[in-house]
Amino acid sequence: MAQEVFDRVAALLEEIEGATAETAEQVEAFRIRYLGSKNVLKPLMGEMRNIPNEQKPEFGQLVNKTKQAAQAKFDALQESMAASAGADAGARFDLTAPGEPLPLGSRHPIALTMRRIIAIFERIGFTVAEGPEVEDDWHNFSAMNTPEDHPARDMQDTYYVADGLPAGANNTAMLLRTHTSSVQARTMEHSQPPIRIIAPGRVYRNETISARSHAQFHQVEGLYVAEKVSFADMKATLLHFAREMYGDKTKIRLRPSYFPFTEPSAEMDIWWGLETEHDYRITKGTGWLEILGCGMVDPKVLENCGIDPERYTGYAFGMGIERQAMLLYNITDIRLMFENDVRFLKQFKSVL
Repeated sequence: MAQEVFDRVAALLEEIEGATAETAEQVEAFRIRYLGSKNVLKPLMGEMRNIPNEQKPEFGQLVNKTKQAAQAKFDALQESMAASAGADAGARFDLTAPGEPLPLGSRHPIALTMRRIIAIFERIGFTVAEGPEVEDDWHNFSAMNTPEDHPARDMQDTYYVADGLPAGANNTAMLLRTHTSSVQARTMEHSQPPIRIIAPGRVYRNETISARSHAQFHQVEGLYVAEKVSFADMKATLLHFAREMYGDKTKIRLRPSYFPFTEPSAEMDIWWGLETEHDYRITKGTGWLEILGCGMVDPKVLENCGIDPERYTGYAFGMGIERQAMLLYNITDIRLMFENDVRFLKQFKSVL
């Protein structure tokens, strides 16, 4: 009886050592037969009662050897199967070939243009300043020399967000800023000259949306305040900007204009040319194209912000980023930049 049990264990050991597998299913079948919860080796220890006492140590060693052989064989079959799968994959695919390119997103033309403008002014010493888009009446209007009854308020249709009406003498109304000049006011309130900043950001005006205008858009405004700043300094700075932006042969001209926070004030045009029908259309047949407004900071603005106008002077300028983007990328409709149409946006892949 004992010998019969020994022979059965030896047969199982030989069966295990000679086992092979060509598929994952066969490997799993091996695991279930020899290592599963109801495997064929588990009942062997119950045969210990049929083994003479002097042979029990030998029998126990043989059973343990068989179990260990089953585990080792299973591990070997798994490794062999994994290697075979890797070889098959290598045969099906060229692992040295470059991977499939992932589609890249595009930068928005407004973002590209804003970064370009900021980079130009940062190279000549301007730093970026920011402020809230929901602004109070004082910083948006009054500090910029536009009191409540000033006719210049009619130049901008404002979105008020507190009580729905303009403020009275206390100037407490809250509104969506109509320009980033409010950032200039906040900077001058908390800094003393020399001040050299640009203020990029989103602004809002209650305007009819069309191909040339929108109720929300972006501006970059600049401010330089120090001792003995002159109109000539401003002209040289803006000429440098125009040539960096549109080419080193760009010509500019300054035309008298009016803004409540600068005196004297000017509009700056660049010579666009009259080479195509498009040139005639966008310049109205003159060849000149307006790109920004500018002027010397009104002494009253400096005084409102706590800066001595007897000692300091300064200049300010502002431009619409959408307008610059439309010129740079030959975009004919401003609405395209707010519709998030992928067919439009995927054209802009430049990285500055």
